Amino acid sequence: MKTKAMRVHRPGGPEVLVLEEIELPEPARGEALVRLEAIGVNYIDIYHRSGLYPMPLPFVPGSEGAGVVEAVGPEVTEVKPGDRVAWASHLGSYAMHALVPAWKLVAVPEALDAPRAAAAMLQGMTAHYLTHTTFPLAAGQTALVHAAAGGVGLLLCQMARRRGARVIGTVSTEAKAELARAAGAQRLVLYTQEDFAQVVEKVDVVYDAVGKDTFEGSLSVLKPRGMLVLYGQSSGPVPPFDLGRLSRGGSLFVTRPTLGHYMATREELLQRAGDVLGAIGAGELSLRIERTYPLAEAARAHEDLSGRKTTGKLLLTV
Repeated sequence: MKTKAMRVHRPGGPEVLVLEEIELPEPARGEALVRLEAIGVNYIDIYHRSGLYPMPLPFVPGSEGAGVVEAVGPEVTEVKPGDRVAWASHLGSYAMHALVPAWKLVAVPEALDAPRAAAAMLQGMTAHYLTHTTFPLAAGQTALVHAAAGGVGLLLCQMARRRGARVIGTVSTEAKAELARAAGAQRLVLYTQEDFAQVVEKVDVVYDAVGKDTFEGSLSVLKPRGMLVLYGQSSGPVPPFDLGRLSRGGSLFVTRPTLGHYMATREELLQRAGDVLGAIGAGELSLRIERTYPLAEAARAHEDLSGRKTTGKLLLTV
């Protein structure tokens, strides 16, 4: 039997994404075959496609999806055919079907449809580990959130406020400021008009997905023993720097976390995903799905995401 997948045969721009017909894969031991219904689009997909994060070629991009289990391999006990599931941090979701390690699959609550489940997994769990584990925010603390109107940024604002923290966000436009404000940010800085490093008071933590363009300023606004959490690099990688600056700045901390290390076991995955999906299903967290594209238009989704034309979540549908 045949299916279709978006494949990359060489690193490059969005044009290297090619929709191809391939053989329908069979699940091996510990794997499940999932028929995709909704696929999350994330910056890490661009890093894989461009070669910033080198990948064996050819490969199917995409690290997030939701759908229905069609078949399971030997020794799979976590899921069964017919289950509605979602996952993150496993490559291969830009496709009609994907093979996923069964331990990485999470049951989708009845209250959630596939698009919201796909939209919640990577960005929702990222916002969760950043605010609950990497730097566990507490009441009275202040967080600076860069790209506060993005998919992760809007969830970061909501989760930080739920933990009692004060939230300052940076955005590019007043329209984006309104979105971040509605998500809980109490102060917004339009970085196109002001230098945030000059106008923001000292904060306990900076959640920074921008990287090169904001790194210096992010360090400068930290309180003594504050933490810069660099979880992305949309403007490019941060150049090497003198670690002695951390002591001179007040015994500062810098970390470069990734979601995979915060869902390393099934127990941790189920707890983190359960918190996120449960809160969304209960209406305690709001998801902003800005746009959906057919799988065949994945290149356009990449162009829109990298061009910073979007707020909230982008999805592909099958």
